[in-house]
Amino acid sequence: MIPASFDYVRAATVEEAIDLLVQHGDDAKLLAGGHSLLPLMKMRLAQPALLVDIAPLRALSYVRDEHDHVAVGALTRHHDLANSPVAISGASVLAHVAGQIGDPQVRHRGTIGGSIAHGDPASDLPAVLLALGATMVAQGPTGRREISAADFFVSFFEVALAPDEVLVEVRVPKSSPGQWGFEKLTKRAQDWAIVGAVAVRSSSGVGVGLINMGPVPLRASGVEAAIASGKDAKEAAELASEGTEPSADFNGSLEYRQHVARVLVRRALEKVGV
Repeated sequence: MIPASFDYVRAATVEEAIDLLVQHGDDAKLLAGGHSLLPLMKMRLAQPALLVDIAPLRALSYVRDEHDHVAVGALTRHHDLANSPVAISGASVLAHVAGQIGDPQVRHRGTIGGSIAHGDPASDLPAVLLALGATMVAQGPTGRREISAADFFVSFFEVALAPDEVLVEVRVPKSSPGQWGFEKLTKRAQDWAIVGAVAVRSSSGVGVGLINMGPVPLRASGVEAAIASGKDAKEAAELASEGTEPSADFNGSLEYRQHVARVLVRRALEKVGV
């Protein structure tokens, strides 16, 4: 299908992009890699009057060691994140999952910021960031502010960014290599997850994220609490479906997805030694 007509501007700076968002409000949309927005535009589910292309802002493409956390620029490509020595050393689960997204074409064009700001509950990276206890940095007309991953995903395809804000950075607390488990059920390797789970062990405990188990990316708080109280992987994983609202479709019923979630969470927990 063909998108509705729109105007196009390439922003030279983050500040220019913000100014355009302020001027045009809901009629403007940011364009980074385009893998989420452009299909919606082709189906006319999104019809922005103005596309603000921020892909040229290479200052927002980086992976840095910031002592207690890894800082990832919002325009960092999935491929670059997956192959970053800093990410592999300090946030290896994030690097691993970035390397599993889509196919090579998607990974060379798609950005971590675009994936997160889209807020798709079937996306892998949001669940990983929830499990890691990550922080998002947004910049708007009045400056920058930090938003915890737990507060970032508001509702179906809606995140906590204001209409005039740009996601500029993701901050991930460091985790030890090997102290994580990632499990995902798909029909093909490059497909969206039917169900997925990620578990990460850190100094503060074990974080567990769920993929495609509700209208937003979810953190399995019941599982985390069970682990903290001394439950083993099998016992804790039985709580994985608590509070979930997976959709039922040709890939599986609600009950099937909840069963799969319990299985995948148990496997992920076993990999972190629970």
